[in-house]
Amino acid sequence: MPEPLKNLLHEALVGDMADRISGNAPTFDKNRFVTLATEGLTALELMERSALIRDALFATLPGDFREAAAMLKASLPAPDRPGLSGWMLLPVNQFIAARGPDHFDLGLDLLKALTPHFTAEYGIRPFIHRDQQRALAIISSWVDDPDQHVRRLASEGTRPRLPWAMRLPQLVKDPAPILPILTALMDDPEDYVRRSVANSLNDIAKDHPDLVAAFIASHIGGASSKRRWLLKHASRTLLKKGHAQALANFGFAAAASLECELRLRNAEVMFGEGLDFEIRVTNAGERAQSLMIDYAIHHVKSDGSLSPKVFKCKAIMLAPGQSHTIGRRHAMRPITTRRYYPGEHRIAILVNGAETASQSFVLVMPSPDRA
Repeated sequence: MPEPLKNLLHEALVGDMADRISGNAPTFDKNRFVTLATEGLTALELMERSALIRDALFATLPGDFREAAAMLKASLPAPDRPGLSGWMLLPVNQFIAARGPDHFDLGLDLLKALTPHFTAEYGIRPFIHRDQQRALAIISSWVDDPDQHVRRLASEGTRPRLPWAMRLPQLVKDPAPILPILTALMDDPEDYVRRSVANSLNDIAKDHPDLVAAFIASHIGGASSKRRWLLKHASRTLLKKGHAQALANFGFAAAASLECELRLRNAEVMFGEGLDFEIRVTNAGERAQSLMIDYAIHHVKSDGSLSPKVFKCKAIMLAPGQSHTIGRRHAMRPITTRRYYPGEHRIAILVNGAETASQSFVLVMPSPDRA
């Protein structure tokens, strides 16, 4: 079994933190820090451990944030010595998030210095929440920073719906203030940064689909292959939902004169096995068509209703009169993000966002003696 995440923060790491801070700040009481940061540590989960270490920093760093920030910044890695890095910086992020917003520029500067050594995207969000205009004015200047981690922080830290992080309700409601940041980073030389831009746009699309579809349309003309990939990745939620403008952005107009046949090889599926099916599409029209073929599994919920989940399948070009056959197996096995219920499910085929064929199948749960 994989090592539990909580073990990323452990007693030896706390000792290393103490040594690296005290090596740059002789007045730091490393013994007290270690005592406070390890008391009951092993009984806690990851974020609880981080909070315990953060509280030990509260108790042992100077009460004046300017002094504390200077000590932490001096304790970051340098070419000639090791410093605070990796998971050591998770509780440091929490420390800055709690005390930094009262010292706005200094706190953001510290997070900027920290991010090459560990993500600062969680620590930055309380600053945006406190004073969005002021924070974004500073963060916007980072898009030209020579360090890729700082540039990525500008896009990742401002994502309205960053997973596992504080939501930014003002940006969820109106994402316009971060669009200039995303535009500036759209052709960044690092894939690491471009992926963050795509993920931020995909976040925005969940609340403002037409805005993102229009944004993509305005930036796709003459796009390089790298930018085109970014824009398509940013459109993934819209494409799955069959948003007309998003599909048109990538050449997928509403399908016309299309014949679609769905064949199930097994209309009854035992949980833990898979649904085998075949899709055959024929272009009965007089023009070639670009087709994005997806499928949706309509899962049975606890109340007996159905909830669809769309899965990517294949993009093809069909000449007039041409047919194409696709075979797939969809696994119906335990996953952490879904609870399965027995009963009649449905599979639907989507071509350029429109449902073109569907059939029902039955999911059977194994009896207790087979489980």
